Amino acid sequence: MRSDHIKDIEALAGRRSRSRREFLRNTTAATACLGFASVAEPTFAQVTQTNFDGIAAGEETIKDGSTELYAYVARPKASVGKLPIVIIASEIFGVHEYIADTARRFAKQGYLAIAPEFFTRAGDPSSLGTMAEIMTEIIGKTPDKQVMGDITIALKWAGQQGGDLDRVGMTGFCWGGRITWLACAHLPQVRAGVAWYGRLVGDKSENFPAHPVDLAAQLKAPVLGLYGGKDTGISLDTVDQMKQALAAAKENKAAAASRFEIYPDAPHAFHADYRATYQAGPAKDGWEKCLEWFKKNGV
Repeated sequence: MRSDHIKDIEALAGRRSRSRREFLRNTTAATACLGFASVAEPTFAQVTQTNFDGIAAGEETIKDGSTELYAYVARPKASVGKLPIVIIASEIFGVHEYIADTARRFAKQGYLAIAPEFFTRAGDPSSLGTMAEIMTEIIGKTPDKQVMGDITIALKWAGQQGGDLDRVGMTGFCWGGRITWLACAHLPQVRAGVAWYGRLVGDKSENFPAHPVDLAAQLKAPVLGLYGGKDTGISLDTVDQMKQALAAAKENKAAAASRFEIYPDAPHAFHADYRATYQAGPAKDGWEKCLEWFKKNGV
C-alpha cells in the first residue's frame, strides 16, 4: 500500500513538508498515541482484512486548481459502464487502514469508493497526544464548508474516472457520520447517505454554523442513521431530537424517507473492527442495511 518511491509533497496552507507515505496511517499509530489504547488498540483476531482480488486500490492525489486532495480509492478492475460512487468520511483519526479496508469492501460490491483525507490542511491527527488536541487542532480547524468543497472536488474527479454522478452515495463514521448528514443537506449530487453514529446536535460557530438537527428540512437525499443504544457520547435523546426535526419537515421527501436503526446494546464505534467497541452483530447488520439503503435509493 505504501511505496518507497512516492515523493514528498508540500502540505497545504504552508504546513510542513509531508510524505505521501504518511497519508495512509497505520491503525495502531492512529489510536494508541491518543492515550486510550486500551479502548482503541487493534484486536487483530477481529480485524477485517479485505484482499485486492478483482479490485484496484491505492492512494491518489486529486488536483483541482490550487487544491490537492489526497484520497484512498478502490474500484473493481472489471466493469461494464459507469460505476456507482460512494464517498467515505473517516473518524477523527483520518484515513488509516480501517477506512481503506472499508473502501475495498465497497469496491468488492461494484462501487468506485473514495475516502478523502479531509484533515491535510490542519495536520496529522496521529501526531497529537490527546483526544482534546485532535478536537482543537484538527477538527476545530476543518470547517464544514471546506469539507463540502472537498467532497465536491472528489465527485468531479470521480466523474472523470468512470464514476456515475447520477448514482452517488455518502457514508461516514463518527465525525464522518455527521459529515454524511451535512452532505445530504448541502450537495445535490448525493442520492442517499448512511451515517454511522454521527453527532446530531452541538454548539455552533463560524466553522460549524449548523448541525444535522438544524438541517432536516434542507435534506436533498434520505439518510439512514445507524446508532448504538449504549453510545455514551451520542445519547438517544439527541437521536429523538433528530427524529422530531425530520418529522417536522414532513413536506421534504428526503426528510420523510430518512430512517434510524438503533442497536440497543451497541456502544459508539461498533463498526470499527480495530477497536474494543466493535460489535460483530450490529456491524454486520449495519453493513447489510447500508448496501440495501444505497440500492433502494438508486445508488
